[in-house]
Amino acid sequence: MDGRRATQIRSVTRRARMASGLYAAPMRRWGFVGRTDELSRLVSAATSPGSRGIFFSGTAGVGKSRLLAEALAGLAAQDCAVWSASANIATAGIPFGGLAQVLPADQPAGLTPAGVMRWAVDALHQQAAGRRIVIGIDDAHLLDPSSAALVYLIARSDNATVLGTLRSGEAVPLPIRALWTDDLVDHAELGPLTEADSNELLTAMLGDPMDAPSADRLYRLSAGNALMLRELVIAAHASDELTRTYGVWRWTGRSQLSPSLDKLIDARIGQLDPGVRAVVELVAMGEPIGLTLLHRATDSSSVETAEERGLIRVDVHDRRSDVRLAHPLYGEVVRRRCPVTRARRLNAHLAELVEQAGTRRRDDLLRVAVWRLDSGTAQDPALLLRAGGQAFSQFDVPLAARLARAALEAGGGYQAAELLATILMFGDQAEEAIRVLDSVADQISSDERRSRWLTVRGMVSYWGLDRESTVAEIAADAERLTDPADRARVVAFEAIMRLHRLECAEALRLSRSVLDRPAATVAARGLARCTIAHLQAARGELTLSGRAVDGVAAEAAQWRAEMPYLQLALELARGTRLALAGDLAGIDAIVAAEFADLADAGDFRLGSGYLSILRAQAARLRGQTGEALRTSLGACAVLATSRVFAGLAHAERAQAAAMRGDVASAMEAMAESDRSQTSGMAVLYPWLEQARATVQATTGELATAVGTLRELVHRLEADGFAGHEVLALHDLVRLGRADIEVGEPTVTGRRRTVAQRLTELSETVDGPLPALVARHARAEYGHSGDQLLAVADGFAELGLNVFAAEATSRAVTRLRAARSNRSHEANLRLAGLLRRCDVLRTPALSVRQPALTDRERQIARLAARGLASRNIAEQLYISTRTVENHLQRVYNKLGVAGRGELWPALKAIPEQEGEPDR
Repeated sequence: MDGRRATQIRSVTRRARMASGLYAAPMRRWGFVGRTDELSRLVSAATSPGSRGIFFSGTAGVGKSRLLAEALAGLAAQDCAVWSASANIATAGIPFGGLAQVLPADQPAGLTPAGVMRWAVDALHQQAAGRRIVIGIDDAHLLDPSSAALVYLIARSDNATVLGTLRSGEAVPLPIRALWTDDLVDHAELGPLTEADSNELLTAMLGDPMDAPSADRLYRLSAGNALMLRELVIAAHASDELTRTYGVWRWTGRSQLSPSLDKLIDARIGQLDPGVRAVVELVAMGEPIGLTLLHRATDSSSVETAEERGLIRVDVHDRRSDVRLAHPLYGEVVRRRCPVTRARRLNAHLAELVEQAGTRRRDDLLRVAVWRLDSGTAQDPALLLRAGGQAFSQFDVPLAARLARAALEAGGGYQAAELLATILMFGDQAEEAIRVLDSVADQISSDERRSRWLTVRGMVSYWGLDRESTVAEIAADAERLTDPADRARVVAFEAIMRLHRLECAEALRLSRSVLDRPAATVAARGLARCTIAHLQAARGELTLSGRAVDGVAAEAAQWRAEMPYLQLALELARGTRLALAGDLAGIDAIVAAEFADLADAGDFRLGSGYLSILRAQAARLRGQTGEALRTSLGACAVLATSRVFAGLAHAERAQAAAMRGDVASAMEAMAESDRSQTSGMAVLYPWLEQARATVQATTGELATAVGTLRELVHRLEADGFAGHEVLALHDLVRLGRADIEVGEPTVTGRRRTVAQRLTELSETVDGPLPALVARHARAEYGHSGDQLLAVADGFAELGLNVFAAEATSRAVTRLRAARSNRSHEANLRLAGLLRRCDVLRTPALSVRQPALTDRERQIARLAARGLASRNIAEQLYISTRTVENHLQRVYNKLGVAGRGELWPALKAIPEQEGEPDR
């Protein structure tokens, strides 16, 4: 495809998508989203020489009709004669009924069917008046025979294209099928929406994004079907189960089906005989269910019939064959309509079948416990307790709480209460957790039980209720424990609490004392190592921190059952190290790992919220400020009831908004961060103060921002947080203050400049970033445009596009001032870096912007498009000499040699509206 053709296709596609629009109000008609490749393929089929069209097949509701309509809407604006028709059952028996919307009304009388076809083709060409004919037929499988034959004839005629849709599984008229079997048109299957397209559609319907767990759940239920997704959202909205917090929607209820969707699913399932119904109901209650188990519980012929009818599907993995319903919503309908007594009987039957066969699969224990609960036959507290622990180890907070509560009610005693209280803590129900723990205080009969009770109660009190006195209380209680292993558990918790309240020396001493005790459990040692790893990262000992984190992660199988929430301490230490190192690939890896999926799916909010903060940090540093803002807003919504990471989430939101130039939102977010931050998480202060300085700089208070950063550097040096200090000093460099003095006086009585301090830190802080940042400071201090360009290359290699763009921007300023012939090269590089970024408004990019007048900007744009001075003068009604004078001033301001260098220089100014047409 040549460049002109690709441009034409993109233009038509863009117009088609813009024509539909996006609507902010929920439940209004949504704009066309996604399907970019398919839309481009339709447009290409209609406009490419030699192409005669394409047909898309797909299931009902997958979006075939909307896709065709969008393509036709865009093509109508081109030099094409566009007609559309929608076949239906009512016209299927009427000759040419399917194309009644296309055929001219003045049909001559007395023509044979063949004559009508020839006349119709000629009439369409006459109306087209030399333009390319485009015929769009929706639901072409319902065309009557005459219309189908006419479509085939049109496709064979010159300068004509046929586009159409078909429903999968339906009989297709022979002339339509012959279109692709005779190689006249292409035929493709339109698959379900991708998850990204589904999320975009949700945003279009609701006006704001939906949080990841809710969006994932809706995507799975709809199976990528646009119609079903819409109906699910309509039902959720009607039942007030959609809530909006910080601009993010969350689905809080169970699956509700709208009447229209209910009828659609009913029609797909159809009438079921007793045998097939038994199969479908059993799979609905137990999916996924082993094929062997299903054959044992039901009639084999009924299983085969259910599969043939497309009601169930069999997934084969190695030697395992699991049976699921063909569509997730089938289960919702079947379970809702199944009588309560029969549902209980089926659940009990499933539990008995698995118990008889033996709980061999990893999730069998959990599934049996849930079936027992749902059938009302859960009488074994030990079963419920083990299942609750397993659910919590998979970070499924709602299910774990349900099982633990049932275990407590069934007589599970202290162990059930401890598990339930722990889960309630991570479900943001700290007050209830305390009540549950206090209710079993009289059952503490050993040091082992007391140590567990103390740690859970301490965790709830410190992080859940923000009671700082907890640290002293837990330290005193630990002294009364005699067993070394039990005491080590309590001391490990005390250590991480002290780290979080910035008692770093004591935290390190306590953590080392745990590691020095051979009797300490793997979980207690893991928690101690995470405390040390976090502290090492803050101090810039990134290599040691990484080794410690990797060691704890390698032993996860040994501590996961006893202390699953240790994963959170692990991620905090690992995330801190990666963020301080500027390791964006490392952040990408952990936010894509299994824990992130489990935390999102299981409503483990502290886990999913913190990982969202990390994801936002990475997006911000890449210059994807829109993604950073959306992700940080999602984190704020998830952590709205949390006392742990809420302040950090709002600080990240403030940074993203500030970098987009949204001063009001940035200030509001920073104020909310201050309100949300607790003294129990004081260890996070470096991130919050950096955010504060960013917001101050964005509001134009550069002196205040510099003061905030200088105070932060002083505090970080006193705390020994060299890893954080590197980033704070670099923020001063980014503000053009590499020359100011910071920190404590040296032995000579003088303070070091920012550049000097960074050079010192580059020799002690691990990783490539400190050395690169120090080079940036020296280049800025020395006003060296060439060195700034070299530094920018280093940042770009790390994916740190914001830093790279800022360094290049400063290089442009220096090279222009020096009248260097490299200024044009720097402009080109800056334009390329800014193209990688979203909206970006930072002081380093704003300060250097040349002040072009409106007339200068107007003339520069016209010149960049290739217009001669005489043509510009005629267009603007001014003299050619005036144009040349304006251009000379523009060249001087932008540091360019002539017209050929204008467009990259204009593009490098962020507030300019994109690249000039050339």
